[in-house]
Amino acid sequence: MFDSVSSIALQSALDGLALRQRAIANNIANVNTPGYQAQRVSFEDALAKSVKAGNGAAAATTSRSLEPTRLDGSNVNLDTETLSNIDTVLRYQFATQAVGGEANSLRTAMRTN
Repeated sequence: MFDSVSSIALQSALDGLALRQRAIANNIANVNTPGYQAQRVSFEDALAKSVKAGNGAAAATTSRSLEPTRLDGSNVNLDTETLSNIDTVLRYQFATQAVGGEANSLRTAMRTN
């Protein structure tokens, strides 16, 4: 059960979301650093393709944001980072609940047999 496509996809999603959370934290920490370019983490498209192919494993990639820069050369926008952080936290909570549901199903199956 833990090597099913859904389990592997959930783990890939959790890994990608954790990486995104670290990137957001770095972006916020460098909001006033001249020349700092915000980081963006992508994995959703690769994950969708992987699930469609019957695998579920997908690696997240980190790239520099192409958003416009301020006069100091930085392109970190605190409002954007805050919203992205909220979205990421909610997605992570949803994914961990799904993993917990799989574990509960396994425990239930083991008790009934």
